Amino acid sequence: MITPLHEEIATRHGTPAFVYDLDAVRRAHADLVAALPRPSTVYYSVKANPHPQIIALLHALGCEAEVSSTGEIDAALGAGVPPEAVLLTGPAKTPETVAHALSRGVTRFSVDSPDDLARVDDLAGRAGVEARCALRVNADEPVPGAGLSMTGTSSQFGADLSWVLAETPRFTGFGHARVTGLHLYMGTNLTDEKDLLAQFEVGIGIAEKLAVLFPDLAEIDLGGGFGLPYARAGERPRFTGLAAALEALLDDRLPAWRDGAPRVSFESGRYLVGDCGVLLSRVVDVKDSKGTRYVLLDTGVHHLGGMSGLRRIPSISADVLTGDENEDASTDAGKDEAEDERVTVAGPLCTPLDVLARGARLPNTGIGDLVSVPNAGAYGPTAGLLAFLGHPAPAEAVVDGGRLESASRLHVTRNPL
Repeated sequence: MITPLHEEIATRHGTPAFVYDLDAVRRAHADLVAALPRPSTVYYSVKANPHPQIIALLHALGCEAEVSSTGEIDAALGAGVPPEAVLLTGPAKTPETVAHALSRGVTRFSVDSPDDLARVDDLAGRAGVEARCALRVNADEPVPGAGLSMTGTSSQFGADLSWVLAETPRFTGFGHARVTGLHLYMGTNLTDEKDLLAQFEVGIGIAEKLAVLFPDLAEIDLGGGFGLPYARAGERPRFTGLAAALEALLDDRLPAWRDGAPRVSFESGRYLVGDCGVLLSRVVDVKDSKGTRYVLLDTGVHHLGGMSGLRRIPSISADVLTGDENEDASTDAGKDEAEDERVTVAGPLCTPLDVLARGARLPNTGIGDLVSVPNAGAYGPTAGLLAFLGHPAPAEAVVDGGRLESASRLHVTRNPL
């Protein structure tokens, strides 16, 4: 839906523009907390949207921060998250990344192998601190229903469960980096409650088994994978039966969890911020080519979908909405085809791969019209190809309570070494 405030933002700050509504973030956080067992901790996965106001709000709501780079460390700390509430994750953490974290007071790490653990141990020893490490474990069985499976198959993420069981001593005995937790992220973009419960059940089973081998476990991070439509119209799912089912599983497998022994935690990025954002764009040109009508926008795959536009990950098919309809503009087959104008929506890049949607319905669209892409609060500019072809980054506006709070723009620069 294009609102008068969207019109005002587009006029004042230009397009393309991402608009993030903090009220929507609050609603998403409340829904997620209601879907999780109590007590439990939520990590905000900063990769989803590192805008400082979003990080700050989610921390104020009780979230800790999950980060995976020096830039995300600085973003979380700069937004007010204290170092003790930051967890550094990801494979191939370089010595420079680990050292940067330690220099900023971050001492919690997810580790993927004995060598990763040894690297953290060495650098923590040099810094004179103790690092608390969550061992990431790759399950020996795949998780059904995942949009992107991250366990149960050959993976760069984590240590295979069979490896940990067979060679447990390789993951213990470090003087400055102790395994005090497990990191059990299984998959992403799960929208079916049964699939979410199935993956968490696998994780809880692994935790029950490894708790015998790692008696000092203080935290079980069961990951996330809470799904949401991306760049398409649709409601954020509510997982109304998940909390009770998870509490029953935890009571059975890890009976001291209610007393925080261990603490149970979850991660979320897309679910918390995905539906807070819309991408506003202007129509720059409309033309016909060999039987196809094209609507050309001032945004494209460099802003939305990132590498998917270059076929490095599955391509997106965005819903593009007009101010007149404020409804799904690409898939509503209930309309009379005679009233429709089916078009291909493309962007400004010098590549035929810069297509946001084919067969979209944009009736009576003309040059200068404002259109929007819904559910675009996650994986926007920082997941895009901002340096490709050198187009300016889109504006990013934050609204709260129906008022514009801030507007800013990222810049890609080159600095001498």
